Amino acid sequence: MKKEYRMGLIVPSSNTTMEKEIPAMLQARMQIEPDESFTFHSSRMRMMHVTKEELAKMDTDSDRCALELSDARCDALAYACLVAIMSQGPGYHCISEERLSKVAKENGSPVPVISSAGALIEGINALEAKKVAIITPYMKPLTNLVIDYIESTGIEVTDSISLEVSDNLAVGRLDPLNLTTIVKDLDTSRADAVVLSACVQMQSLPAIQKVQDTMELPVLSAATSTVYQILKKLNLKPVVPNAGYLLSRGF
Repeated sequence: MKKEYRMGLIVPSSNTTMEKEIPAMLQARMQIEPDESFTFHSSRMRMMHVTKEELAKMDTDSDRCALELSDARCDALAYACLVAIMSQGPGYHCISEERLSKVAKENGSPVPVISSAGALIEGINALEAKKVAIITPYMKPLTNLVIDYIESTGIEVTDSISLEVSDNLAVGRLDPLNLTTIVKDLDTSRADAVVLSACVQMQSLPAIQKVQDTMELPVLSAATSTVYQILKKLNLKPVVPNAGYLLSRGF
């Protein structure tokens, strides 16, 4: 008999990728774990432009989202906006995850909460990488906040590329296969791993295995890291086919 897991997704209102890439990866697991199935349930926070002020305002809505999703008795909640967390300052993912967990628990649903921000840090640590090179869709000031956040955890960012797209809908429309070319401009000479997309709105799933196949370094993304943490929290094997090194059988 199949075991069904309910996934609660806390999503920016203009995000068009979280409910595409996360389900795609978890459903792809059925190729190797046919006794599992996943359903997906979302609650949204208003946000159109990726600015520090709008991100902070949006984040205040996350408690409501956690409350709504806990009504559905989800098995885990995933907060899908890396920069909304990282722009709040070092360590905020721990504060956010703890607060949202408390909201769900007080509503009778004690479940793990995963943030894409915390998941990326944990994913890099799982690879035992001390230095990373990253690609972001953000304006450079926001990319710098992300770099500061990552480096506050003891991980050095050796190089970064900012695509400088502030409209969140436009971020979601970027062709993910362009990353196979963009990554060639990333200096990876000092890096231990490559973060192909430090943003769950910037699609990378169609490109990540293609890039992984051409690189000796591990390749991960905010989205693959989120799935890695979801599976770990559910005590499932953190394996998804064709999703980069972090989710590979080899790792």
